[in-house]
Amino acid sequence: MKASDLFVKCLETEGITRIFGVPGEENADFMMSLEDSTIDFVLCRHEQGAAFMAEAHGRLTGEVGVCLGTLGPGATNLITGVADANMDRSPMLVLTGQAHSRRQHKESHQAMDVVSMFRPVTKWAIEIANADTIPEIVRKSVKIATTEKPGACHIELAEDVAEAQTTTKPIIPNKVRRPVPGEKVIDQAMALIRSAKRPVILAGNGTIRKRASRQLRIFAEKTGIGVINTFMSKGAVDMDAPYSLFTIGLQAKDYASIAIDQSDLVITLGYDMVEYEPYLWNRNNDHKILHIDFHPAEVDENYHTEVEVCGDLAHTLWMLNEHMDKYGVPEFDLSHQKRVREKMIEEFEAHKDDDTEGSIRPQKALWDARQVLGPEDILLSDVGAHKMWIARYYQCHEPNTCLIPNGFCSMGFALPGAIGAALAMPERRIMAVCGDGGFLMNVQEMETAKRLGCNITVLVWEDKAYGLIAWKQQNHFGKHTELAFGNPNFVQLAVAFGWNGFECKNSADLQGTLEKAFTTEGPSLVVIPIDYRENDLLTKRLGRIGCAI
Repeated sequence: MKASDLFVKCLETEGITRIFGVPGEENADFMMSLEDSTIDFVLCRHEQGAAFMAEAHGRLTGEVGVCLGTLGPGATNLITGVADANMDRSPMLVLTGQAHSRRQHKESHQAMDVVSMFRPVTKWAIEIANADTIPEIVRKSVKIATTEKPGACHIELAEDVAEAQTTTKPIIPNKVRRPVPGEKVIDQAMALIRSAKRPVILAGNGTIRKRASRQLRIFAEKTGIGVINTFMSKGAVDMDAPYSLFTIGLQAKDYASIAIDQSDLVITLGYDMVEYEPYLWNRNNDHKILHIDFHPAEVDENYHTEVEVCGDLAHTLWMLNEHMDKYGVPEFDLSHQKRVREKMIEEFEAHKDDDTEGSIRPQKALWDARQVLGPEDILLSDVGAHKMWIARYYQCHEPNTCLIPNGFCSMGFALPGAIGAALAMPERRIMAVCGDGGFLMNVQEMETAKRLGCNITVLVWEDKAYGLIAWKQQNHFGKHTELAFGNPNFVQLAVAFGWNGFECKNSADLQGTLEKAFTTEGPSLVVIPIDYRENDLLTKRLGRIGCAI
């Protein structure tokens, strides 16, 4: 058969059902082969949007998300979204076309070394030089992309290779069991836990895998040990559980930080220091650390581990739970953790009844977002000042119900990500929260959402500036550079794209407006004037938080 036909059959064999992308003429054979397949091709308006859609698909389903672009500018447009997926540990397969091999060795229209460009932002990048190698390359790429820690793999298919003939066949995937830790190291870990009086759990990105989250909840319920989550591990434990100590990572003192300060053992589970470096919570190296993850710990001067337990995270937690059942649960002093939780709940509720006119506090906006979204519904954050507020004030009941880019941290993620989420989970409510800066970076995907009939709601916090940069400059220098810009009329913009458009200026009306946006057929855009005076007030409040709790 033709190589492009084989390529598509290999993707079908891997269980891939959807590809997001913008094709070019070098993808022509592949696209024709795709026409006769069971795989749905989602035509996007920009390759970066396609990559973000694939990233959201991968993070939510655990399956490989696939995006496609042509050579040259199509490939370079993909790279930001690919880097975001790779550093946020989303399984992804990146497909690009390439010029005919007879012109790759010389100066040629749009031709460049795409594979070398992708190597720093993927787990593996490869060109298909021979059509007979397609089954091996596709199988290896998907296997690498989905192996812990998940990430992106890139495959390049030149136009002449795509039209070549081959007699090879797809390789049937086999399920790979991850290795589990030995009994000896589990005994060492349990000895460390039993010797502690005030242990705390720092749950990272690895704990949002379904089985790991389930076993973590069992462990926390047995022991009562408090669980602090990073930005990307929201929902690893239920926000209503008495052991949930909410989120850490604002790079400032907060109540969750105090729980770590007062602990004598930090149990890190699936911890990914790309999110929150150890210097920020262990700068004096005065904490004992028990590292439990799929891989050995990264070497860092502020992350000196007492014991490292490496292997499947869910199985490791199961072994710890079995040990607790067999030998009993130690008596810990967790009274300070209870007070941490109480103080954070007070913070969450402080502005829930706001009735301000003309601007809306971030705390109120997120309280209302939580009220209109059910336990299984999904909120996606873009990157900006609002991300910091979402991290602190929006908490979750279930894993993978709040997607925050916090590894590569690329602006422009939330709108296309919401489209990917809506296609992957059409039965759920999907809300994207964006700043006006990040929203306009991929605004063209509003047409994609309308064309596909995605019933998403995008909440835009309008301050007409790059608010996070202003916030950080203000904190560091006492002033900030010129960061203001103008905006379109967002309601008219929504109408122009065929969306429902809403503007809400009174905080008392926001919850009703959001509910109306979700119950109105089609995608909806809700814009609010955000009160970012709260940024500096939060900074001052965090600076005054002490350990007397």
